[in-house]
Amino acid sequence: MLVSEDTVLAAMLTDVCGVITSWNEGCENMFGIPAQDALARELASLLVLDGDDLAQRWDRRGAHTDALELAIRMPDGSQRPTELTLIPQSGADGAVTGFVAVLVAEPDGGELSVVGRMPIRSVIDVLPGTFYIVREDGTFALWNKTLERVTAMTPEELKVAHALDMYDITEKRIIAAKIRDVFENDAEAQVEANYLDKYGNATPYLLCGARITCRGTHYLCGMGIDISERREQEENLLLRERALHATSNGLVITRCTEGDNPIEYVNPAFERISGYAAAEVIGHDPRFMAAPGLDGDERQRLRKAIRGRHEAKVVFRNRRKNGEIFWNDLTITPVAESTGKVTHFIGVMNDVTALKQRTAHLEHEVNHDALTGLANRTLLWDRLEQAIHMAQRNKTLVATALIDLNGFKQINDSYGHEAGDEVLKAVAQRLTESVRDSDTVARLSGDEFVLVLVNQPSMRYTLRMIERLRAALSKPVTFDHTEVETGASIGISMFPHDGANALELVRAADVAMYHAKAAHQDQAYFFSSDMKSTTEAKQKLEDDMRLALERDELFLLFQPRVDLRTGHIAALEALVRWRHPEHGVLLPAAFLSEAEENGMIVSIGRRVLEQAFDFLRRRQASGQPPLPVAVNASPREFSQPKYVEQIGELLGRYGLKPDLLEVEMREDGVNSDHHLGLDVMRQLRDLGVRRSLDAFGEGMSNLSYVEKLPLTHVKVARAAINRISEEARSGAVVKALIDIGHDLGATVIAKGVETRMQLDFLKANSCDEMQGLLFSEPLAEAALQGMLSGSAVH
Repeated sequence: MLVSEDTVLAAMLTDVCGVITSWNEGCENMFGIPAQDALARELASLLVLDGDDLAQRWDRRGAHTDALELAIRMPDGSQRPTELTLIPQSGADGAVTGFVAVLVAEPDGGELSVVGRMPIRSVIDVLPGTFYIVREDGTFALWNKTLERVTAMTPEELKVAHALDMYDITEKRIIAAKIRDVFENDAEAQVEANYLDKYGNATPYLLCGARITCRGTHYLCGMGIDISERREQEENLLLRERALHATSNGLVITRCTEGDNPIEYVNPAFERISGYAAAEVIGHDPRFMAAPGLDGDERQRLRKAIRGRHEAKVVFRNRRKNGEIFWNDLTITPVAESTGKVTHFIGVMNDVTALKQRTAHLEHEVNHDALTGLANRTLLWDRLEQAIHMAQRNKTLVATALIDLNGFKQINDSYGHEAGDEVLKAVAQRLTESVRDSDTVARLSGDEFVLVLVNQPSMRYTLRMIERLRAALSKPVTFDHTEVETGASIGISMFPHDGANALELVRAADVAMYHAKAAHQDQAYFFSSDMKSTTEAKQKLEDDMRLALERDELFLLFQPRVDLRTGHIAALEALVRWRHPEHGVLLPAAFLSEAEENGMIVSIGRRVLEQAFDFLRRRQASGQPPLPVAVNASPREFSQPKYVEQIGELLGRYGLKPDLLEVEMREDGVNSDHHLGLDVMRQLRDLGVRRSLDAFGEGMSNLSYVEKLPLTHVKVARAAINRISEEARSGAVVKALIDIGHDLGATVIAKGVETRMQLDFLKANSCDEMQGLLFSEPLAEAALQGMLSGSAVH
């Protein structure tokens, strides 16, 4: 029965003219009119509606009728919004015999009423994603405009399209299975897939769907959300994660919002370096790997950086899982959230154990004489400065003794260099056995030795030690069953009487030694004031230097540097000479050390720069290809205020590019003042000037400092090159210096190459450039121009 007494809806029957023939309880409740008063009345009399509109619906004879919005008249005269639906009823002959009228009163509240009457298409078209209702045969019953846009299909095309048409063959099987599961098992489906538009363009979407049932028919109701941006973010994150996994440096991320800074992430390189698996360290304080009792200062710097939430670079020792100690070069960087609060630290760690071991071995090699094993010049200077500082604190004396062997040239000439080497080794052993462990014995050069005797209570005590040394050195040395007579001239200076620093003490001892040698053999002289004639000679030299600048007596020679790969001349070194009116042409060794001491080196250095820049400007004006020129800078020069600024001014005045200039600084000079050397190097880098470390290998007392210098070139010391011979291990130091130079990212130059064997060794060990007499001596400009006219040199 279509009209039931207990239905929730208000429903009635009317004849074809709209006269009420049946009235249920829902109608009584809605209208407030009992059935006996409603029957036989025209329905139109109870409605607020255009009668013609209602009559037209009754005249439709079997046509489906849309819901009609109207109002009903209440007994009190008020009106109530209602929807009326007329459903035609047909007899056996198909003719309309009446209507079922169903009335649905709208709930109270205007907004809810309006929303409830909104057309469904207006709603689904404003959805941010796709919306669709699919029949069991896979065709679309309903969709929104977003689906049309994503598929590039018109409504007419979608009407005949199959839901699987918009996926590739692989995803089509997956989607088909999901649709089948929805219809057969009332399952909810969710899957990521790429929509393919009709042109083949793909757009990733997250698709969700569920089964709905309407009038006994099942449909799939689904939505899709564009996940292109999320996919891109995921791919970027995946790329970063792969990069973190692939890097050879160990990475560790810690959370610093908790006191123990627990580890949140480590990469495979960390696992390889430490020996710990990620699962063993996640959540732990990274300090568990610390090697107890070692490198406290570095660890304190690290703790301070973490507390201050700033970046730090430290090098200390850690312990691997197997208990092995390794050197960890660690850089930590804070990571802040959007509010600026630091929440994490990223640590980049590198196992530098092999470098540290190689550096320690190399430092011993370069700080000790290869023949005798004694301290060399670099270590001597360091030990003497330390002794002076200790004497200042303890109010004691320091004796510096310079020893020159007598007749050593005759030993070499008579017995050969092998015998000379044996004498030097024997002397070294006797000197070492004659002093205390706290004293220093060094080989200065050739047959010259230096002793640093600390904690001397008096000159008398020092004299007794010197007498023991003379007695030890006076004994002959046996070589190949032959006794070789030895002896020595000794000069002694005392701190603080004869000098306030290492340089002054060595010079004073040197003056005393020459006086001892001039007297007769095997004498020992203390420095005294009557030896001042040497000072007078120094003053005369200084006066001559001033005149040389006024008279333009200084000039430059140029020594080429050759690229060992191409054979081309890569650069030139400018070398100063002095055309002295009395002594002829003087080499730098005759006057530059004194110029450094008396300060004239600053004016000489500027004159060298001006002459080098004039040479470069003339080459540039004549159209010749650019060729960098290297000039030497002493510690006295680069300690001058505005040193780099003055170089910049000169470059501008001569119209030259900064990279045509290469400033060479000796390693021992840079190491004498770490902060100043590093600052000047950085200023030169910012200016665009090339930076070279000269005599690399003579002053490596602090390689960790050298690593910080922004170098473009390193020049291996001549002394190291001279060690290259046919013996298997003779070039080990040079090879190590080349490797370290490359590790520093610098071009490596060999200085003082004089033999083919040295050249072949340098090529075999990947040295970049060479300079030396094997190729060319320093040349005057005219001779140099003739050489440069050739395209290459082999």
